[in-house]
Amino acid sequence: MGGKITYFFLATVLVLVFGVVAMEGVLLLLTGEPAAMGMGAIAFVLPVIGAWFLWHNTRFARDAHRLGRELAAEEGEGSAAGVADEAPTRSPGGRIDRDAADAIFARRQAETEEAPDDWRSWFRLAVAYHDARDTPRARKAMQRAIALHDGAPART
Repeated sequence: MGGKITYFFLATVLVLVFGVVAMEGVLLLLTGEPAAMGMGAIAFVLPVIGAWFLWHNTRFARDAHRLGRELAAEEGEGSAAGVADEAPTRSPGGRIDRDAADAIFARRQAETEEAPDDWRSWFRLAVAYHDARDTPRARKAMQRAIALHDGAPART
């Protein structure tokens, strides 16, 4: 829950920053100087690009949580998103043991190769990538899981 509150707070701050940048763009446009007007026009483009990225990241997080809840409901309340049975061991400081994460990753990768059209295996693979600290591949695997779940064509 703390992560959601932090995300909402930072997204709100970001939207406020977008508003300030747009207001500065208006002020620059009103100066009448060509260079300032050009910067003012750019000041309107930056919030649009930022809002697009914010929307896509929010939608990705929402969809990933939706899949996690659905998988947990399918497998029973005792399971946290289908991965609690194979949660990697942690050090006393809370860091994931690299060898344990690699072993779980190998099993999850084999499961995904056996059932490449199952969103559940891709979801579990994304969690394994995340535990192995490979965030870009974790994100791509989760995007694949979301696409398979929703019946959309998955990007390769």
